[in-house]
This record gives sequence, C-alpha cells and structure tokens, in this order.
Amino acid sequence: MSPAPASQTPLQIVLGLETSCDETAAAVVRLGPNGAIEVLSSVVASQIAAHAPYGGVVPEIAARAHVEIIDQIAAAALSQAGVGYDGLTGVAATAGPGLVGGVMVGLSFGKAVALARDLPLIAVNHLEGHAVSARLAADVAYPFLLLLVSGGHCQLLSVEGVGACRRLGSTIDDAAGEAFDKIAKTLGLPYPGGPALEKLAQGGDAERFALPRMLLGRKDCDFSFSGLKTAAARLAEGLTAANDRRDLAASVQAAIARQLAERSERAMAAYAQAQDGRGLRFVVAGGVAANKGVRAILEAAAARRGFSFTAPPLAYCTDNAAMIALAGAERLALGQSHPLDAAARPRWPLDEAAALAHPTHQPGRKGAKA
Repeated sequence: MSPAPASQTPLQIVLGLETSCDETAAAVVRLGPNGAIEVLSSVVASQIAAHAPYGGVVPEIAARAHVEIIDQIAAAALSQAGVGYDGLTGVAATAGPGLVGGVMVGLSFGKAVALARDLPLIAVNHLEGHAVSARLAADVAYPFLLLLVSGGHCQLLSVEGVGACRRLGSTIDDAAGEAFDKIAKTLGLPYPGGPALEKLAQGGDAERFALPRMLLGRKDCDFSFSGLKTAAARLAEGLTAANDRRDLAASVQAAIARQLAERSERAMAAYAQAQDGRGLRFVVAGGVAANKGVRAILEAAAARRGFSFTAPPLAYCTDNAAMIALAGAERLALGQSHPLDAAARPRWPLDEAAALAHPTHQPGRKGAKA
C-alpha cells in the first residue's frame, strides 16, 4: 500500500463499487472526522432474472451484465448522493474474492475513475466489506466477534480493527448459504433459493425430519454443511405434499441455524476469555444474516453468552457497494491506498496467515481459500 495524497482531509467521501457476483452496485459513503458514517446513496442492479433460467449464477453472463451497466449505476449513485467526481476523496472497488470476470469489471472501472480524476484507489476485500457492513447503520466499535455467513463464505472472525481480522473457524466444505440454495433447488424452489426456502419454512414443523449434526466430535469452531445438504436432498426426493415440503424446509433451516449457533457460542467462549469479559460484541453479516429465523436463534445465543448482538439492515446483508465504500473510507482515513496495478483476486482470505498455515482446502494456483 502507498500513502494517500498529503492534501487529503480527514473527511472522506468515497465512491464504492461492487461486482463480485451477480449484483452491480455503486454507493457513496461519507466518513466524518469524528467517525460518523453516512450512506449518501446505495444503488444495486440485480441480475436475478438473467440467471433464473439456469438455477444459479453463470459467471460469463454476470460479467457481461456488469460491463453493460456499471457506468450507469455509478452515475446514479453519484446523482443520488448529490456529489460529483470532483467531490470525492477516493474510490473503492471490490478486488476479490469472487467471480474474477465480474471483479475485474468493477476494479477496472474504479481504476479508470482514480486515474482520470487523480483519486486514490482502495482495492477492497469483499469479505472486509461484509465485516464492516453492520457499522453502516449502528455504532459498532472495534473489536468485535463476527460471524460472516453467506452463499460463498461461512467463518468466525475476531475483527480487531481496520483490516485486522483473525480467523477462529471456517467451513471445511460448503457455506451455509450454498446449502440453503442447493437444498432449495432439490425442493424445486425458484432462484434465489435461500429466500424461497425461508418463505416455505414458515409454519413448518422443524422437528419433523431428523437431519445429521456434523463435526460433533470436534471441539473447534469449524463448520460443515455437505452432509446436511446430501441428507436433505435425499429426503426431498418424492415429497409432493405441501406440508411435507414445508416441514423439510423448516427442519433444514433449524439445522443450519443450530450449527451456526453452536459454533458461534464456542467462539464466544474463547473470545470472551481473550477479552477478559470486556467489550463483548457479536456481529452477524452476509446474505444469510437476512434470514429472520437464523437471526433470531443467533441473537438468543449471543444473549446467553452476555454479548450484544448486531446485524446489518437487510439491504446491507446481501452484496452492496455501501460496505465497500465504508471499508475503503476507513482505510483511506488511515492514509492507506493501492497502486493502479492492484490485481483482481478470485481467492482472498481475510486472515491469509491462518488460511496458509491451517488451510480448510488445499491452496491451488488461484491461492488459498478463506
């Protein structure tokens, strides 16, 4: 990283860009000298209709859609914020992890803005964006314990400051959101599957179907959802009655929430000991944090352990650019920025040291997974 320009004032007004998956998003966030955060605009263009016929995200379709609309989305974000390019102090763009074709679109656009307007560029880790997303609407001070749970990621992290994250646990196979989506698909639910499964589960009997509880013999904070996904898929075969499908959806949701809560409570115990019982804050972020049933179970777990509980508003749980702008603004306030040759990264763990020393997946040519 290189220092930001010397003329930069403590006030930060940052354009954020997010294109890591199937949403093209831009936002403008103001970070005041006193640390006050204000979202001036947040615009998201969804690609759900384009991917729905395939039952999931098609990387090439996603990348092409980002190319076609990103300039319009950025212009809309600036217009809604009442800010021109000359009113910005920096531009932040997701540089990974994610579908690399999409990541390259947003990062390239951000580089072009930075070069043309002589602005500092902040290449943001998408997961760091989720880590700070709760701070967009609530006063959440560092440090805090984070459960980051989405379609592509499931991990517990001690967030000790700006860009300082220590991994406590991670999934060894599938993410919780992926399990929701894949099980929803076996039930014949439309894309995106997670919200559809949550809707189907309403009023269902969560005790009706016995589903496996993974990694019971282990005492760490890691997750596993592949066995649950397979068992639920087998149970789904041949289910046609509405009440049967509703009960299975409720059982799946409860099983996923139970594992998230069990591992989170285990992490809370270790975190509280390290913090000597002070400043116990538990934050849940990512797309699965939008699931009201899961959120309620995690909030109860936090209360049992004496932790405060914070989750972002639903608009900031799923992918958005406001979280990217805030992550960039916080780094810029510390004088951090990136060169214009910053690379797009399909894999980019928040705690790279832990990912390399204790990998949950063997690193490939694209790098270590989270």
